[in-house]
Amino acid sequence: MLFSQHSIGLLLLVVALMVLASCKEEIVPNLFHPRNDHEAYLYSLEQAGLLKTALGRDWRKQAQISIEKPLDVEMPHEEAFYFHDDKAEALAFRFSAKRGQKIQMEVLPATEETRLFIDLFRLEVPQENTALLHVASAERESNQLAFEPRRDADYIVRIQPELLRGGRFTCKIQIGPSLEFPVLGAANRDIGSFFGDPRDGGRRKHHGIDIFAKRHTPILAPTDGYIRFVGERGLGGQVVWMRDLERDMTLYFAHLQTIIAEDDTYVKKGDTLGTVGNTGNARTTPPHLHFGIYKNGPVDPYHFVAQTNSRLHPVKGDVELVGKEVRTKRSSLLGEVQNSSFDDVLPLEKWQYLEVLGAARDKYRVQTPAGVIGLISINDVELIDNPIDNVELPEQLLVVDLPASDHSIIEEKRSDQVVILARDTAYWFVQSDTGTAGWVAVL
Repeated sequence: MLFSQHSIGLLLLVVALMVLASCKEEIVPNLFHPRNDHEAYLYSLEQAGLLKTALGRDWRKQAQISIEKPLDVEMPHEEAFYFHDDKAEALAFRFSAKRGQKIQMEVLPATEETRLFIDLFRLEVPQENTALLHVASAERESNQLAFEPRRDADYIVRIQPELLRGGRFTCKIQIGPSLEFPVLGAANRDIGSFFGDPRDGGRRKHHGIDIFAKRHTPILAPTDGYIRFVGERGLGGQVVWMRDLERDMTLYFAHLQTIIAEDDTYVKKGDTLGTVGNTGNARTTPPHLHFGIYKNGPVDPYHFVAQTNSRLHPVKGDVELVGKEVRTKRSSLLGEVQNSSFDDVLPLEKWQYLEVLGAARDKYRVQTPAGVIGLISINDVELIDNPIDNVELPEQLLVVDLPASDHSIIEEKRSDQVVILARDTAYWFVQSDTGTAGWVAVL
């Protein structure tokens, strides 16, 4: 039987379509590319099925809760804190930073036994902790993080250990200028005119800061860079234009008395560029350096060079108390209360039960059984080692697990079988002769 060329072509087409129809579409999984170590670790927990466990779910939940309810701190800040190795915990600090500043953070000790995830976020919408942008993560080996803000904003840094790891740590966060001060021996007090000040009767604005100093005072390169131009130009008189290659911005030095830097050369931080004068349109003013920064237009240089209080205040309290149970020695005040419906200050009765979460300066950061967190003087608390005497209890007691109405009974005891260690609202915190700790209702 003979087939025409046309018939053979149709037959081959039908066969090809049948083959294609019998093939199933290949399923290629999307590759996961973690953006940081924290995300990679979370993914590894998911792949191992650990996120289905209570501890795994708590780890992910605490990571989110910590950045939604961070602790507000002022810079510089040093705080000792504690992570329990049998709980899923995370800690977050919120602070403000300005464009031009440099933030340096370190968490000690950095040990291989306890891996920490340290992540920095920027609040995209002020005061809304849910609108966050991940900015950077600390290197795993060092537990250190340094960054320069792109704009004025609030930032949140989150610290979280991996599962079943804990210990006592100290976090140090310092803030300072990203550039060195450009006039030898001068300081913030010598800045006499600021960015945005009116000029020429309001017809233009000042695009820099003026640093006043004696004539011939050396002007220093505030960072490593490249000299693009030196010479006399316009209102600036004797000027130097320098390129900051690290930050991709231009630095402008004007009204110099003498110029030492040379065109088309590289300079190191601290090199002398020239001396302070009053050339150009500054002839009627005392000698000063006009210092400007340009990146897609003029930028306020103040926070790039303004010196800040970078001295850390050491922890005065006993860091061994961090992570332990304490009680108030007397009626006290819990200050800077956060994450609660209370005002900034919460009165506490004598013997109030507290858990020490951290220690900073002369304060302990503590938490009540109800979850209220605040600061209390290091002189107002003590360990709960010694029993509280002269308290009447019923003959028969129900020891419960929580100082709240939704408690569960742990055991039944006689009053002579327990010692009282602390209190919270309508409950005493006790320890029985079997070593069990719990709560009994106050008479």
